[in-house]
Amino acid sequence: MPTALVARRGLLRLAVIAPVAGLAACMGGVGSYSVEEGVRRLLTLSSQRAFGRLIRPGGFYDDQLTRLAVPDLAGDRSGAVLAAILRTNAVRTRIAVAINDLAVDAADRATPILLDAIRRMSFADALAVLRGGPTAATDLLARETEGAVLRAMFPEFSTGLRGDAFEILSAALGASTGFDYNAMADMLARQAGQAIFRAIGREEADIRRNPRATGDPVLIALLGG
Repeated sequence: MPTALVARRGLLRLAVIAPVAGLAACMGGVGSYSVEEGVRRLLTLSSQRAFGRLIRPGGFYDDQLTRLAVPDLAGDRSGAVLAAILRTNAVRTRIAVAINDLAVDAADRATPILLDAIRRMSFADALAVLRGGPTAATDLLARETEGAVLRAMFPEFSTGLRGDAFEILSAALGASTGFDYNAMADMLARQAGQAIFRAIGREEADIRRNPRATGDPVLIALLGG
């Protein structure tokens, strides 16, 4: 892996972990924190755990909950060509792995955007969020940031689909005319964004089930641990 990419991922991992560490460092009595702060803690920790899984090698592909599917291009003018090339499981798997590897890189771009959004969000009814369903906070985060996450990840897919990892796909598409790489990149970026929020929601639900395991007295108090 190129040194620059390793360095970038290292910095982004710090961006994921730092907010949680900072909250823990300044932790005082539970009474000094608002319910709104509790929601932020819940979302920050859920996101930190989710990205910890997603941005490691195979983070998307190895998990059925987050794996991106090879787009179905039936009906596109390149559909017949792709159907012939993608009829074997080996080729489909190769392309699926490459697509999910792009999602890992794209998630690097989304990480700081989501964490910054959590810090800036204003929770009109934080108590309702805490008392809501198992993914209530994640659902709110998705509504607030889905567009920004898509815009952040799109360039990674748009550039990556033209890269060497997709030489089979590129050869097939080269035989057709009018194929829209940007439309495919947009489709995959949307898939990746939805996968990220599913991963965060899973972590939120797990924290709600057992807040005591977090070791955070604020979350334990607010979530009834």
